[in-house]
Amino acid sequence: MSRGNIDSVLALVDEVRFAFQPLINIKTGAIVAIEALARPAGAHVQDLFREAARLRRLTELDVDLAVNAVQAAAEHESLLPLHVNLFGGTVVHDHDRLSLLREKLREVGRREQEITLEIGPPFARINPEQLLEGVGKLRSEGFQIALDGVGEGDIPLTLIGDIGPATIKLDRGVVQGLPDDPARVAVVESVRHLCEATESQLVAEGVESDRQLNALRRNGVRLVQGNLLAPAGRRPPTTSTVPGVAAEVTDPHSPSVSTLASGPRVTEFLSPATVLSMDVTADKVREVLADHTGISGVVLVDEHNRPRHTIDRNRFLLAVTGPYGHALHAKRPASRLADEPRVVNTGTTAMEALSMVTRSDQYRMYDDAIVVDEAGRCLGAVRAGDLIRGMAEMKVEEAAALNPLTRLPGSDAIARDVARRIAAGEIFAVSWLDIDGFKSVNDTAGFSAGDDVIRSIGRSLTDAAASLRSVQVGHVGGDDFLLVADLDDLVTLADSVLGTSRTAGDVEITVSLATLVCTTQTVSDYDEASSKLAPLKHYAKQLIGSSWVMSRPGSERIEVLRGQGSAGAPPAQAPQLTSTPPPPVPPAQGPPPSPPMGFPTQDPEQMHYGY
Repeated sequence: MSRGNIDSVLALVDEVRFAFQPLINIKTGAIVAIEALARPAGAHVQDLFREAARLRRLTELDVDLAVNAVQAAAEHESLLPLHVNLFGGTVVHDHDRLSLLREKLREVGRREQEITLEIGPPFARINPEQLLEGVGKLRSEGFQIALDGVGEGDIPLTLIGDIGPATIKLDRGVVQGLPDDPARVAVVESVRHLCEATESQLVAEGVESDRQLNALRRNGVRLVQGNLLAPAGRRPPTTSTVPGVAAEVTDPHSPSVSTLASGPRVTEFLSPATVLSMDVTADKVREVLADHTGISGVVLVDEHNRPRHTIDRNRFLLAVTGPYGHALHAKRPASRLADEPRVVNTGTTAMEALSMVTRSDQYRMYDDAIVVDEAGRCLGAVRAGDLIRGMAEMKVEEAAALNPLTRLPGSDAIARDVARRIAAGEIFAVSWLDIDGFKSVNDTAGFSAGDDVIRSIGRSLTDAAASLRSVQVGHVGGDDFLLVADLDDLVTLADSVLGTSRTAGDVEITVSLATLVCTTQTVSDYDEASSKLAPLKHYAKQLIGSSWVMSRPGSERIEVLRGQGSAGAPPAQAPQLTSTPPPPVPPAQGPPPSPPMGFPTQDPEQMHYGY
C-alpha cells in the first residue's frame, strides 16, 4: 500500500469485507457468539492500521471498522451475540468517537448488551487508570468486555484482575504449542485459574488440530475458536459440528478438569438468548421465530436487560397460528403469551439447574433456564436438553471411575478437588489412609474378609463425607484411601475411622492416617501434595496400633496425634522430617486427643500459620 493521504486509507474501509467466525462451546456444540474479522480487498488489515498509525488517525480507523462490523452482521440478520475488536488505545484516547458505534447499534436495532468489545494490545504505553476508566464507561453503557491476546500480548496480569472482563481470549500463539510444550500447557492452566478467580469465561483462539482441542478440553477450556471447528466465513454460521474428540466424555490418558467439586456450573452449557423488549408485539415475535427456526424461545427484558418474561416457541406458535390466533394476538403485547422466566445465576451448578427443570410443571419441563449476572441482567440461556444430556454423560463418567468395591471415586476426583482448593487460595488438609498389614489379613482370614474390611472403612468414610460437607473421599486402589477436608472437620473425620474397632476373623485391624496441611504457599498441585504425603505415611505405619500423624506448613516436624513406637519409643525418623515424642496411647474406643500446637478445631479465623 502506498503512503498517501489518510482519507484514501479510510476510503478503503468501504471496500473491507467481514468474515464471521463462531465461538463454540465444545461441551454442547452450541455457537455462543460470532466474531467479525476485517478482510480488506487486496491488502491485510495490518496494512491499514500501519498507514493510519503513521498519520496519527488509528483510532478513527479502529472505530470505523467496528461500526462497519455491526452493519455487516445486521445485513446477514444474525441474532447471535457479536464480538468486535478495538485497540486499548482507542478506549483511552478516543472514547467519544465510540458514540458512532452506539448510533449504529440503534440504527440496526441491536443493543449494547449483545456486543462484546474485544480490547486488544498493545497496552505498554497506555495509562492503566485511564484504561480502567474507559472500560468502566463502556461497561456502564451495556457493552460486554473481553481482553484479547492474553498469553502473547503485553497486557499486565494485574490489569486483568482490575478490569474483570467477561471474557479472556487465549492467544493462538499459546494454543499452537499444545499439547507437546509443557510451558504452553502451564500457561493454559494458569490463565484458567485466573479466569476462575475473576469469574471470566476463557476462550482459546486458533484451534487447528484435534490434539490441540483435546489438550484444551482436558484442561477445562470449554469455549474455543478456530479453523478446526469452523473457519471464518462470509456469512455468520447458524450450526456447528464439533469433532468427536471434543464430544468424548472420557479420555483414556487424562481426566477432564472440573472446577467445582459439586459438578460443572450452569455457565458451561450457556447459549445465546434471543432477547426482545418487554413491549414487543406478538407479530414481531412470530416474525423472529419464523425467520430463525433454530430458536427455542425468546426472552423479554426491561430497559436494564433483566429478564421479565420468556416465550416458548412451540406454545407461542400454537397460540398465534390457531383459529383466530392472529386476530386475537398479533397487535397485542407478546407478554400476554409469555411465562415467568426460570432464572439461575452464574454460581448455579448444572445439577441444581437440572433439579429445577425436573421439578417444573410438565408443560414447562423443556423450557430454557435464563442465566443472569449479579445485577440480574440476562447473560444467556441454557437449554434443558443440553443439561439433561450433559448430566447424563457426567454420571456415566463418574460411574466408570468408581471403585467397584466401595463405589467411591478414584484419585481423579481428589486431584480435581485439590486443584479447586488451591485455585481458591484455601487452607485445607489432604490425608492418606492405609490398612496396616493388609496382606496378612487376606492370607489369614481370606480375600472375602479383606474385602469386607475395605467396604467397612469405605462406609465409614462415606458416612463422614455425608455429614461433613467439606470432606471429599477417594478410594485409590487396594487398601488405600485419600481424604480432603477443611481443618475444622479433621478431628471428626479422623475419629470416624480411628475410633472404630474392626476385626477380620481373629485378626485385629488397625489403620494408619497421614495428614498434610496445605496452603497455596506450600503445595502447588496435587502431585506435590502426594509426594509430601508419602514420607508421612511411611512414618505413620511404623507406629503401633491405629495411628495418626500430621505435618503442617512451615514445619519439618511430624506431629504424632495417635499411636506409639515399639516399647513406647518413637519410630525411626522419616526422611527430611524431625520426629517428636509420641503422646500416651488413648483409650481404644475414645476420641483422639486434641491436636497439639494449638491446631484449630473451632474457629478458622484463628488460623495464621505465619502467612
